[in-house]
Amino acid sequence: MKCLHIITPVKDSIDSTLETVKAIMESDILVPFTYTVYNDFSTEENTHRLEEAARQWNFRLVNLSDLTDHPSPNYLLVLQTAQKEAIEADAGLLIVESDVIVKKNTLQSLYNGALQQKQCGIAAAVTTDEKGIINYPYLHAKGHENQVYPEKKHCSFCCSLLTPGLLKAFDFQTLDPSKNWYDVTISHESLKRGFQNYLFTTLPVWHRPHSSRPWKQLKYKNPLKYYWLKYTKGLDKI
Repeated sequence: MKCLHIITPVKDSIDSTLETVKAIMESDILVPFTYTVYNDFSTEENTHRLEEAARQWNFRLVNLSDLTDHPSPNYLLVLQTAQKEAIEADAGLLIVESDVIVKKNTLQSLYNGALQQKQCGIAAAVTTDEKGIINYPYLHAKGHENQVYPEKKHCSFCCSLLTPGLLKAFDFQTLDPSKNWYDVTISHESLKRGFQNYLFTTLPVWHRPHSSRPWKQLKYKNPLKYYWLKYTKGLDKI
């Protein structure tokens, strides 16, 4: 793993997204890296703000409207594009979602940790609330604070590094295009191919669940309406 390709998929929720960008660009990273924000059909105003941020912070901005006319979400296209580029560069693919704030040492430490762990497929940072309490989607990790251990369930892609070994072993072109999100599938495929996925509760990141997709807050506020939308509208397929 010669370098890191860090990516953030974005659709609106621009204020939280810019906090994510700022934290990444101000990180203490020693390994060579590139940072790409994939803009998934944000509004014209928010696209303009992302373009301004790209000039300010010197990151790469890819407007998916230049690549496809498929409506958002286009997470599959993002993963397929990023996989191809990472393999070509022998890079680890580090996904940081737009509702996550990393610490200064998070990204370099995930890189180091992935290299240190045996047969690592995915290295994931645990998510917490603003007070540092482990939160969704890693509630099952409570009681395992300050540890690094193999994750037998699945790793969320809130803040996760996919190693070159995994990227070369599993072709994202084979992912099911009828789904919207792929962290469960890729986590399971990693294990099937003999890799270990590790959760780093030593590297907490602040996660504001679903701030990038506000309708999903209904899962907690009005679960009946959430599941009605999920199944009648075909949303949020995992």
